[in-house]
Amino acid sequence: MDFSLLLQVSKLLVSIGVVLGLSLVAERLSTRVAGLLSGYPLGTAIALFFIGVEIGPGFAAESAVHTLAGFTATLALGGGYLLCGRRDGLPGVLLGTVGGLLAWLAASTVLAAIDFTRVSGTLTTLAAIALFIGLYRGIPERPATGRRAFSWVALAFRAGLAAAIIFLITGLAHVLPAAWAGLLSAFPVTMFPFLVILHLTHGAGPTATVIKHYPAGLGSLLSYALCVSLTYDDWGLAAGTLAGFAAATLWLLIWTRLQALHRRRQLGEAA
Repeated sequence: MDFSLLLQVSKLLVSIGVVLGLSLVAERLSTRVAGLLSGYPLGTAIALFFIGVEIGPGFAAESAVHTLAGFTATLALGGGYLLCGRRDGLPGVLLGTVGGLLAWLAASTVLAAIDFTRVSGTLTTLAAIALFIGLYRGIPERPATGRRAFSWVALAFRAGLAAAIIFLITGLAHVLPAAWAGLLSAFPVTMFPFLVILHLTHGAGPTATVIKHYPAGLGSLLSYALCVSLTYDDWGLAAGTLAGFAAATLWLLIWTRLQALHRRRQLGEAA
């Protein structure tokens, strides 16, 4: 098989597998866990890795610096979706999508005009995480209930949307500067299709729950982007990607442990 064709097939298969896996987590486990995993470096890792393969590790490493700040635009997308997509069904999905994409574009346009470093990009997103966690504090927990029958239409939609986003990001990276390539890599490749699917099948409530917990999971994305920005150029794509996932997993384990301790402390105070 021609390498170019193999590369495109790989993009398609990886994108499909990640989005479907995330949807299964929400239905079989909980929307809270799915929200946290939405912040795991899945879509960003796919985008930056294939940008590195197609253009070069150095360009991908430079893009990853801007990805650090780009997660702020992702948070804006979630906020826009939450504000506009309050209705159930297709009308809510369409309004949420328009609101989310407009919020993402507005935030990205501002971020693209700033010459970020690793430190300033990270601090910008950390401030945004704290802000959105505070804003989302009052959103009620509404898990997805009931399993829906298998649908080839839903499967095709999940596959097509996830793959289209990945192909668009990696394609635009060939003609855009590293700053915009990095911002595009921060686009929620896995979360956005997942939100649409969850909204269509379970309504606005569980979708809002996923958005509520998304900022808490962004620490692993920051860890990943920071790590690959430092390692891609010197270590190569394979070793840099493994190091990035190790850093992201370590952060997620620490964050989960801190949350568990906080909940136990609250229960102890209540007793």
